[in-house]
Amino acid sequence: MKRVLILAALGALASSSAVVAQEVSVERGKLVSITSGCHDCHTAGYNESGGKIDPEAALKGVPLGWQGPWGTTYAVNLRLEIKDMDEDGFVEYAKTFDAKPPMPFYNVHAMPESDLRSLYQYIKSLGDPGEPMPEALPPGEAPTTPYIVMAPPMMPN
Repeated sequence: MKRVLILAALGALASSSAVVAQEVSVERGKLVSITSGCHDCHTAGYNESGGKIDPEAALKGVPLGWQGPWGTTYAVNLRLEIKDMDEDGFVEYAKTFDAKPPMPFYNVHAMPESDLRSLYQYIKSLGDPGEPMPEALPPGEAPTTPYIVMAPPMMPN
């Protein structure tokens, strides 16, 4: 009898976890933004602070370039990126957009819709969109901002 109760409790716990994972909320969006790595690139000072989110800087982008064979790209200001989108528009955009490295757009495509809706609500809750980041540059054009070179290793002949 004791074993049956334990199994029933575990089953209830598992099903309540599934419900929480489907929840759409600002709080869930904040968690998604953290665990999906959004702040890693799109929030100035996040990595240097050991993962503390400055609400003023959260998801406003970072003017540090990432340079490689594709040119130089920047982590865009996500607040500005979605400023004029409604929630449904954001979900469609998030499922279909394309981006140059190092942005792992394919990971965003794989997110469950409830996570995308929560992420949208979180980004919208942050307030003032702020300023745009530098535009991406084509290969060979020199950036005027600091940048990191992401060059593939040289192969021996």
